[in-house]
Amino acid sequence: MTKLSVNINKFATLRNARGGNNPNLVQVALDAERFGAQGITVHPRPDERHIRYRDVYELKENITTEFNIEGNPKERSFVDLVLANKPTQVTLVPDALGQLTSNHGWDTITHQSYLKEIITEFKKAEIRVSIFVDANEKMVEGAAQTGTDRIELYTEGYAQKFTQNPDLAIAPYRKAADLATQLNLGVNAGHDLDIHNLQFFAQHVPQLVEVSIGHALVCDCLYLGMENTIQRYLHQLKK
Repeated sequence: MTKLSVNINKFATLRNARGGNNPNLVQVALDAERFGAQGITVHPRPDERHIRYRDVYELKENITTEFNIEGNPKERSFVDLVLANKPTQVTLVPDALGQLTSNHGWDTITHQSYLKEIITEFKKAEIRVSIFVDANEKMVEGAAQTGTDRIELYTEGYAQKFTQNPDLAIAPYRKAADLATQLNLGVNAGHDLDIHNLQFFAQHVPQLVEVSIGHALVCDCLYLGMENTIQRYLHQLKK
């Protein structure tokens, strides 16, 4: 079964809106694990507008499932944070400073030399590495040359086209995942996956190891409750 990693950034956004520690992120993470999530994801940004760097240390001390830290390694503070906490996985995302949300994958050809260098640094620390890529076979081929363990397919394009034509929407992701498997890369996915489009994606990309879902899942929690929401997402991932 594909693993569900819950991105808790939006819980941190809610906390930061009022100051204090409500909701308590550590408790949120522990509850997500208790309700069945197999991982916790955070994406700290330099402005700390949601996840704060100190949150990462507190979460690392308390969670028992896989810990995934996302971010742009061109910020040295991010690299130092990851090396200090040694999560199960680091996911490298090419976000610009101040970017609202991730909106593209790495150009694994243009940035191949840099990616090789930074991935080597993380792997020396025995941290599994995944890099964010578009569903583009050339970018997947480039990713295989970097030394990464996995790729994370950026799925906004799939989500946008899903309601009009699911088969057309999934086609490039199936090709990218097939190629990744041939190149001995694990396949993760994330961005705009939700309760409506997740099952179709998981069924048609059987290589899928892990999905990281935050915004949609947190929104569903407001209506359905956290336990019910996580159980529903897990159900969508059953093959």
